[in-house]
Amino acid sequence: MTRLTGSSNPVIKEIRSLKNKSDREEKGLFFIEGTRFVSEALKENAGIRCIVFSEAFLSGGASAEIINDVKGKGIICYEVPDSLFGSISDTQNPQGILAVLELKRKLLRDTAISEGLLILLDNIRDPGNMGTIIRTADAAGCAGVVVSDGCADIYNPKVLRSTMGSVFHLPVCYGGSISEMMQLIKQRGFLLCASHLEGSVSIYDADLSGNTALIIGSEAEGISVETARNADLLIKIPMAGRAESLNASVAAGVMMFEAMRQRRTR
Repeated sequence: MTRLTGSSNPVIKEIRSLKNKSDREEKGLFFIEGTRFVSEALKENAGIRCIVFSEAFLSGGASAEIINDVKGKGIICYEVPDSLFGSISDTQNPQGILAVLELKRKLLRDTAISEGLLILLDNIRDPGNMGTIIRTADAAGCAGVVVSDGCADIYNPKVLRSTMGSVFHLPVCYGGSISEMMQLIKQRGFLLCASHLEGSVSIYDADLSGNTALIIGSEAEGISVETARNADLLIKIPMAGRAESLNASVAAGVMMFEAMRQRRTR
């Protein structure tokens, strides 16, 4: 294990730069933090380039299992002082472990997804909502998540933390504008169901048991006019209280699990 001590070290500078989307894109790298997240990346062989440990982490009990998992994988490991780790971390209370991974974007047109439940995101800009939707899609057994132009970057550290490792469990695909994605998904035989406050059909009455793409819009703006026009069905979540709307990730979760219930009982 190599010890790094200076903030001007090229490795440290590169990791720090990965907080910026443009640098992530240019270098084809991103980083993740936390014991659970790094362990999940190791288990899924997610293309780890290197792992950085703080001194405090290495002195604790959790490090032994991680280091044992790294053996034989050809992954470079670094040890850094706690203060230096804090300067590259994106969290207020870092656990003392992060990993740098290869950034490989999946394009929808290159995937073989042709059945199941898909989640299509329309202008979801909030990193927390984005990550939570991906995590929920994983829990609901979705075939994948499709990210259209205008959404938050899934490799944003805040998005990644919110996925809790689910980003490694199901395809998260890119491909262009929302209209392009809808067209491609429809060509594959999916029913396009868009969440809309003025939807004509309750999610509990809509048939979501077949190959379905649930389209989720941003919390602030909802789905676009174009998306609403091109959707096969506008669906809504009935609400008994006085709240006008739900958080985007909460709404997505309600719809996903209703679709999962229908698919299990059909």
